[in-house]
Amino acid sequence: MKIRPITAAPAFVVLVCSLAFAQSNGHPERFTANAVSLSPEYGTGQQMVEFMVNRWSPNAERERLVMVLQEKGPAELLKQLQKMKPVGRIRTPDSIGYDLRYAQQTPSEDGGRTIVIATDRPIGFWEATQRPRSIDYPFTVIQMNIGREGTGAGTMSYATKIIAKDNMIELEDFATKPIMLNNIRAEAKK
Repeated sequence: MKIRPITAAPAFVVLVCSLAFAQSNGHPERFTANAVSLSPEYGTGQQMVEFMVNRWSPNAERERLVMVLQEKGPAELLKQLQKMKPVGRIRTPDSIGYDLRYAQQTPSEDGGRTIVIATDRPIGFWEATQRPRSIDYPFTVIQMNIGREGTGAGTMSYATKIIAKDNMIELEDFATKPIMLNNIRAEAKK
C-alpha cells in the first residue's frame, strides 16, 4: 500500500503500513519531548510534552483499523478508535492530558525503533457547537524515531484527517505544519 500526503505536510502513517516485523509487545514506557510549534493554528512556541505508553497495540488492532479505514472510511475509523481501550496518556505539565488509543513500535535498521501513536483528539464545547473547519480533523498522529540509546526526534500532527483513496492512505494536517518533537527521551515506566 502506498502512502500519499494530501498537503505538503509530511505524512506519518506508519500506523497503516503493513510491516511484517512490527512489535506489539514491550514494556510500558514514558517519553518526554520538547514540542515546538511554528504554526499559528496551534499557537507558536515550545512546551514539554509527556507520552505514557502502558501497553503496545497488537498487530491485529493495526490490521483491523486499516481495514475499517479502507472499507468504511475515516468516520468509522474514528468511532472504532474511540471504542478501543486506552494504551496510555499524553499530557503537558499544566494539563491532566487525554487518552492515547493506539501505540506500536517497529525496530529500525540502526538498532533503534520507530514508534507511532494515534488517538482521537479532544473536541471542546466551542468547537463542537460552532463546528469550524478544524472539526473535520479529529485525529492526532505522533511519530517518534528513537535511537538505541533511548533518545530521538519526531513529529505530532495534532489536528489531522486520515483518508483512504485509490489504495493509498492520505494524511492531511490542519495546520499544514506538524509540531516538531525534539530531545525525546524514553525511559522504562516505573
